[in-house]
Formats: sequence, structure tokens, C-alpha cells
Amino acid sequence: MYQDFKDRETKAEEMRKTGTTTIGVICDNAVVLGADKKATMGYMVASKDVKKILPLDDHIAMTIAGLVGDAQALERYIKAEIKLYSLKEERKISVNSAANLIANILYSRRFYPYIVQLVVGGYDKEPKLYSFDPSGSLSEEKEYFSTGSGSPYALGVLEDKYKKGMSVEDAKVMVARAIRSARERDIASGGKGIDIVVIDSKGMHEIEPEEVEKLLN
Repeated sequence: MYQDFKDRETKAEEMRKTGTTTIGVICDNAVVLGADKKATMGYMVASKDVKKILPLDDHIAMTIAGLVGDAQALERYIKAEIKLYSLKEERKISVNSAANLIANILYSRRFYPYIVQLVVGGYDKEPKLYSFDPSGSLSEEKEYFSTGSGSPYALGVLEDKYKKGMSVEDAKVMVARAIRSARERDIASGGKGIDIVVIDSKGMHEIEPEEVEKLLN
């Protein structure tokens, strides 16, 4: 049992160092999430068109880095719990409550953790952004956050370009260019294009690939 835990913990640590670039940014009355689209199996590219931004409700989404199977299992679990909450309480779950729910789920498996690194963004009364590690650690991010092996390259762009209260349009450009920077330097990030999602008071909006290309140019 103890050895299984240590093996899983070691693998979780290794997975945090390899594969993927995801970003979450707080801007003027919105959250912008971005991710690359490559999935790898060791040194092989398993897919070039993977969705790493997963809707949890119509006002909350989650980016994933780590094992795809663990992330998909978590997505099903979290969405079911959020649906049960809305049916029982007859209202949408707040972003803060959803973040704490996710942290509790991860913490309950801390001795045999889901091998994932998550970023959750959403909008209720204001934009919110949270980051998690496999043990259930929860941090509210006031500006931006990035996960995956490409995150050091993406963070360099974010550190240089981020401005508090920046417009949604400026945030979309920054996120697109930060992920492009990571894709060009990190061999485990890439794929067919870049996914960008904006969450604001009107709900969740996925940016079309053609518009993403314009942001990059």
C-alpha cells in the first residue's frame, strides 16, 4: 500500500514536468482560458487535436494537464456533483464553491491521487481563477496561472505583457502568443492550433480557430 502510494506520488511529480501548456488569466470582467492541443505517449504524439479546456457548467471551465484518463474521470465526477448541487439548491453553484468541491475530491484521493494539474476559471458576480495540485491544494489566482511543461515559456510572456484590468481582447492576444511561445520551445506542447475560451457575465464563448490565427498575426 505504501509503495503503491510512493509510486503514484513519483509519477504525479513526473507528469507535472511533462506535456501540455494551459493558461488562465483574469481580465476586465472576464476570465480567459487557453491551451495547446497535443497529447503525447512518451515520445510519440498520440493526438494533435485534444480538448484541454473542459466545460463544467455554463459559467465554469477547467483546463487539464497530466493523465487524460484521470482528467476525464474527474470531469465526469465534478460535472455530476455540480448538477446535483443545482438540482438540490435550485441555483447555479458559485465558482468558489465549485473550486472547493474539486479541492475536496482531489484531497480525498491524496494517498492515490489523480495525476492532474488543474486550472479552473469562471464567472458569477466577478471573474474567478483557481489552481490545484494532485493533493487537493487550492490557490485563488488574482492575475494569471499556467500549467504543464510549457508553462515556464508561457509565464515569461505573461509576466511581460500582463496588466491588471486589461481588456478581454488584449488578454486573448496575450494568451494566444504565450501558448505559441510555449509550442515553439516545448517539445511536448503543440497540436493543431490553440484553444481559447472566454467566460464572462454572458456565459462561455469559445474563440473560433480563424479568430485565434488573427490574434497571432
